[in-house]
Amino acid sequence: MEAVVISREIRLISRPQGIPVPENFELARSEVGHPRDQQVLIRNLFMSVDPYMRGRMNDGKSYIPPFELGKALDGGAVGEVIESRAKELKPGDLVTSNYGWRECFLASPKELHQVSREVQPPSVYLGALGMTGMTAWAGLTLGEVKAGDIVYISGAAGAVGSVAGQLAKLRGCRVIGSAGSLEKVMFLRDECGFDVAFDYKVGPIAEQLKIEAPEGIDVYFDNVGGKTLEAALSAMRVHGRIIACGGISGYNDDNPQPGPSNLFNMITKRLTMKGLIVRDWLDRQRDFEREVGGYFRAGQLKNKETVVDGIEQAVGAFLGLFEGKNTGKMVVKLAEPANRPRPVAASGISLKPRVKS
Repeated sequence: MEAVVISREIRLISRPQGIPVPENFELARSEVGHPRDQQVLIRNLFMSVDPYMRGRMNDGKSYIPPFELGKALDGGAVGEVIESRAKELKPGDLVTSNYGWRECFLASPKELHQVSREVQPPSVYLGALGMTGMTAWAGLTLGEVKAGDIVYISGAAGAVGSVAGQLAKLRGCRVIGSAGSLEKVMFLRDECGFDVAFDYKVGPIAEQLKIEAPEGIDVYFDNVGGKTLEAALSAMRVHGRIIACGGISGYNDDNPQPGPSNLFNMITKRLTMKGLIVRDWLDRQRDFEREVGGYFRAGQLKNKETVVDGIEQAVGAFLGLFEGKNTGKMVVKLAEPANRPRPVAASGISLKPRVKS
């Protein structure tokens, strides 16, 4: 009898109320099997955890379906082809997918995106050269960011913000960023090349913006929402542009917070605010890979990441996003490349070991 491949995965077993807790999740094992015709077996090397996933844990209609209870979560991942019965891919090929939160899976080639093994580490395809990097690139394009603009980025030390700032500098902008610690401020200044960075916890954001950008800002790249958006509205110049990318300050609120009290600035300053969902830009993925990949290969773009080891630590890595524990992209390392999973017998497996906090 052919041995089976057993994969561990993280499932959502209850919907969070407010901030998620480890008890909302479980670590389970499932039998993956071997590929049928036009299928490949993938072993994930790295998986992504992202703030937007919090919204999918709620049971409500949105731009993307909610996670199903009792089933494995999904999200970005980069993995290696282990077995193939599809002519498009061979063992050893590297691919990205939306089959994160699990160690192994079966898929058809049309569900995968092949990437180069020459770019290292593979996790860069979840960061600067992945969907977070593409979100930064798409946001700047959507906001028509150009040389000479003064750009303010909130959540600037995160996965999207740190890339957006670097790309804005490459476009010839003056870039200002805010983050939640002195260490992150120094990272933005010293490694990402931001012109100015400040700690939003030190004092009111509006006052710090007045000091750092007394002449105002042309573009606000919003990853935070809430009071930060309100401060940026006051700092905007006439005909300024706001890129609404995220609102992590309110993702865990049971009830929506009141909107900005100074929204009248949209009228008096003739501002433009555009919402951004990176899925709308997938038809331009090759353009992104060509431009931003060129910057990365030339050493002009840095990929900063915080790496957590093991799928059993994935829930903790996700929760850490809301505690500011990441600098750059938060990824979970699941396996080393070029190692094939060792098939194991399916008997005697406990299906529902709990994730530990």
